[in-house]
Amino acid sequence: MFDPRMKTLASGLVNYSVAAKPGDKVLIEATDVPAEFTAELVRQVQSAGAYPFVETYKSKVEAAVRTRTCEEHVKMLADFAAYRMSKMDCYIGVRGNENAYDLSGVPSDKAGIYSRLYSYPVHHEMRVKNTRWVVLRWPNDSMAQLSGEPTDSFEDFYFRVCCMDYAKMDKAMDALKALMDKTDKVRLVAKDTDLTFSIKGIDAVKCSGHMNIPDGEVYTAPVRNSVNGRITYNVPSIENGTKFENVSLTFENGKIVNATGNYPDKINAIFDTDEGARYVGEFAIGVNPFITKAMGDILFDEKIAGSIHFTPGCCYDDAYNGNQSAVHWDLVLVMTPEFGGGEIWFDDVLIRKDGLFVLPELSCLNPENLK
Repeated sequence: MFDPRMKTLASGLVNYSVAAKPGDKVLIEATDVPAEFTAELVRQVQSAGAYPFVETYKSKVEAAVRTRTCEEHVKMLADFAAYRMSKMDCYIGVRGNENAYDLSGVPSDKAGIYSRLYSYPVHHEMRVKNTRWVVLRWPNDSMAQLSGEPTDSFEDFYFRVCCMDYAKMDKAMDALKALMDKTDKVRLVAKDTDLTFSIKGIDAVKCSGHMNIPDGEVYTAPVRNSVNGRITYNVPSIENGTKFENVSLTFENGKIVNATGNYPDKINAIFDTDEGARYVGEFAIGVNPFITKAMGDILFDEKIAGSIHFTPGCCYDDAYNGNQSAVHWDLVLVMTPEFGGGEIWFDDVLIRKDGLFVLPELSCLNPENLK
């Protein structure tokens, strides 16, 4: 049965997030997504006067493809996908993932080949740089299980988060962006965490529903060799189909020199993908007022109000620190009291404590003011 909230969400994606215009070519990639929603996206694209190009996928099939692939095969897949992407003006990616662990059986070396030869050139180099794009998850039983909620109540939460007033959020982010743009030294303090780095001269970018849904972060990047100290993440991360927990990284002059967690060999295999994987490409502050707990899905978890994510791997062009890698692994640390608290300092001034901004000009981003 068609849920009218699908129409609201699809309209937001097409008309706000990617702002499709007459004549635009819009690539829709949907994995494990109900046909009703994909069809509604098509209708919204057509109503905007744009042209939809649609690919639908099943995650179990993708896992089969990747498990026994090889470099020659992945290069051919990437050549085809890159040609198609080069013709697009907009991209909408919807990922349902009926089982979050469907890719867990893909061998590490095969996952690395796919990341390096397909995901990086097609998505980071082409989609991110050359299209107006947005990516989102689709609510299903698997996501509800990860969140610990019944499916019906999780869907209510999902549509509330994804259909919020992102234009209001965008305006509220202005003061934080301005402060980050003039900041040099950052210090993060939390349980088993004391980390310092510089963000001097690197632009801050507002994320308010134009690239991710749900959204709610302001990101930049550390000066590549400036990171020193230790950070311990307190949110589980599913990467390449494996659930990583208690990941702790020690940095010296920007480089990860020690990495521990529940699967240390797999963690270090990711950081050994290439040279850039042991350096950091993103530092972001999460502010979505409706997301208050971790659910094992990074598009939600990295937006948790009161969180930060500090991301080993490739940087973005609009917050460029020179680090290139096939890896971009968003790892999240929540600093609210429920997660142990924490502090963010900019140039020796406390800006956020236990998940709440303490500077008056930033208080508009606290949850009670942003809902």
